[in-house]
Amino acid sequence: MQQMAQSSVFLSGMGGLGVEIAKNIVLAGVKVLTLHDTKQCETWDLGSNFFLRQDDVLTQRNRAVAVHPRVAELNPYVHVDTSSSSLDLSTDLCFLKRYQCVILTEARLSLQKKINDFCHFHQPPIRFIGCDAYGICVRVFCDFGDQFEVSDPTGEEAKEMFIQNITQGNPGVVTCMDSRTHGLQTGQSVLFREVNGMDTLNGTARQVTVLSPYSFAVGDTSCLRPYAHGGFFLLVKTPRTYSFAPLQIHAAMLALDAFQEQHNRLPNIGELVRCLSRTAQGSLPPLAAAVGGIASQEVLKALTGKFAPLQQWVGQPTEVRRSDWLFGGDRYDGLRACIGETMCLELHKLRVFMVGCGAIGCEMLKNFALLGVGLAKSSGEVCVTDPDLIEKSNLNRQFLFRSQHIQKPKSTTAAVATLEINPEMQVDAHLNKVCPARRYVDSRSVSNQKALLDSGTMGTKGHTEIIVPNLTESYNSHRDPPEEEIPFCTLKSFPAVIEHTIQWARDKFESAFAHKPTIYNMFWQTHSSAEAVLQRMQQRETLEGAFQVVKLLSRRPSQWEHCIILARLKFDKYFKRKALQLLHSFPLDTRLKDGSLFWQSPKRPPSPIEFDLKDTLLRMSPRLFEKDDDLNGHMDFVASASSLRARMYSIEVADRLKTKRIAGKIIPAIATATAAVAGLVSLELVKVVGGYGFESFNNCFFNLAIPVMVLTETSSFSIWDRWTVWGHQHFSLSDFISAVLVHYGIEPTMVVHGVKMLYVPVMPGHNKRLKLTMQKLIKPSVDRRYVDLTVSFAPESDGDEDLPGPPVRYYFSPDGEAHTA
Repeated sequence: MQQMAQSSVFLSGMGGLGVEIAKNIVLAGVKVLTLHDTKQCETWDLGSNFFLRQDDVLTQRNRAVAVHPRVAELNPYVHVDTSSSSLDLSTDLCFLKRYQCVILTEARLSLQKKINDFCHFHQPPIRFIGCDAYGICVRVFCDFGDQFEVSDPTGEEAKEMFIQNITQGNPGVVTCMDSRTHGLQTGQSVLFREVNGMDTLNGTARQVTVLSPYSFAVGDTSCLRPYAHGGFFLLVKTPRTYSFAPLQIHAAMLALDAFQEQHNRLPNIGELVRCLSRTAQGSLPPLAAAVGGIASQEVLKALTGKFAPLQQWVGQPTEVRRSDWLFGGDRYDGLRACIGETMCLELHKLRVFMVGCGAIGCEMLKNFALLGVGLAKSSGEVCVTDPDLIEKSNLNRQFLFRSQHIQKPKSTTAAVATLEINPEMQVDAHLNKVCPARRYVDSRSVSNQKALLDSGTMGTKGHTEIIVPNLTESYNSHRDPPEEEIPFCTLKSFPAVIEHTIQWARDKFESAFAHKPTIYNMFWQTHSSAEAVLQRMQQRETLEGAFQVVKLLSRRPSQWEHCIILARLKFDKYFKRKALQLLHSFPLDTRLKDGSLFWQSPKRPPSPIEFDLKDTLLRMSPRLFEKDDDLNGHMDFVASASSLRARMYSIEVADRLKTKRIAGKIIPAIATATAAVAGLVSLELVKVVGGYGFESFNNCFFNLAIPVMVLTETSSFSIWDRWTVWGHQHFSLSDFISAVLVHYGIEPTMVVHGVKMLYVPVMPGHNKRLKLTMQKLIKPSVDRRYVDLTVSFAPESDGDEDLPGPPVRYYFSPDGEAHTA
């Protein structure tokens, strides 16, 4: 962040791709950004540049000048200026010396070569990036000089791995505790700490040779003392130097550049390479968003030396089809050149429901606006919902929000900002919560035969998953591995790493300032007065929560001095007496039945801490937990309590930022990844609307840090088969089972509605339900037309479990109308 805040960037070309890059690097926080462009705003630009408005076109403003105020307000800490000076082969390039990185978009190959050479041979080298989006084809090229050092090629956080054993030998072999996979590669180095016995390893780094997922060799340990117990290792980040060569581009792009040089324009339809030339004049906004995210991350790499740079270029055509194309003279002409008039009309009348208006949600709304999704005149609509309010920490990646929007609803604020990009849209904003969002929305998508497009990011990583009725598997068809929870005994008595002490401190905060006050308030909502409670307690009645309430009242401070006394007593309880009690129960020389020491890795013996007024970790003033307010003392409490406990157990203390990230459960996020993932999802949306076949859809995983992008074909699945049964007022459960048997050839052995079991033969009394009507069993609301039921049927082989069938939609009347009471 400090390196970015000291860097100046020159960006030429304020088309759709250029403005995407400008947005992302301003949100990231560079020192200076110069926006360069010599072109005037045209109607065509409104379909690709989300920071241009109709007035800019009418007044024929320079594109850089037009977008300047909207780019600048993204981040008040970045100085954004503009240039409309000529930039061609005769231009003196000395003005570029004040920049650390130069980015060219919409520039001819000859000019890119000239500027690239100037940057490459300048001392120190100026980092050069050339990128373009011609219709459905894109390219990104990077040149960071002959010797570009990267301090952290992967960006992965080094994790502490506990050691089970280290052999004496040549080589010595390290085995991980509890068969944990080390994730190392041969040639990497690890740093040892807290090893007992073979203690000369501590503080040293050794190169590893991987033997298995759980073990590795570390060179000669035969002369070292025998390994006793404990210890852990960390991966050592090794800097790497990359070498770059000047500009080289693949054949189709060279042909396109040659055409521009010769004819002074982009090719018309039918010229040059067909897939490129037919769309070269057009613009596909989601593609610009995806490539803009990738290119922006390369800019940040160029400025900071963090993460592995692109070596050296990437080019990719996008699989979209165009059936027809007619100029309409409006903002969608660039899009028509790529996907055709018919597809544009389908997007205009599309009705979309989107859950969440956070970082990805803001990017998706921008893409919807540029694609013309959900136009009012076409009876289309974009319906969004998000219960959250805008926080200050959102502003570095949720680009539709500004500082004046803090504490306003995300959904309604994003809707207004979206209409500024495209006033023709119909956006309906709600504050409803959808939870658990992904699995619930997926189940409704399956029930209603609707496509679902899912995406997410984690730092520089991103993924997309495309779920299409009758073509792909659903989200619920697979399960993510469960999150690893910290065992209670570890939190209470045996913390081993800093994450344990931070979670402990966070739990103490919740208990003292959220859980106990909630119990207190709920108690007095149930009981009218203290006198009545006392009377019932004297009669030996058991009142839920009474013990906690009495305890809280007995310790209730009446003045500030009492708070100090309570805090002082808590200090001794948590950081002195607990340690003494534990050491009394398990002295340092305690051994287990097998003779091994009780206090060995990962168990750490605590050391009691004496209270010291001079210790800076004792200054805290908590109220209600809010991680983003540095003045309320909440993070002071958690950071202080965690650090004291870490000191008590000889664990390396975490700084405030790391503590805030863990305690606040902050998911690492960056604008480059969210822009890329939203662009990729929006490309798949175009395919869904176009009715593309199974082989056209792609799920994607990428990591911009490495960088790598993996596209995989979606998986097919029969979950989309849905059965339908039409009933009536007197339709019984027996009739329902018979209807399923007649129409679909299986006899249900179990019928379930939500969490209610309507029919399970082994349950007492359930066979009597066969005569009851479906309306009596389900008890639907008056206006309910149907319900979705789950059925199971007997397996082919005896002894196997019952097999789940597709969801069955049961209508209460033959015409599908709401039933009458």
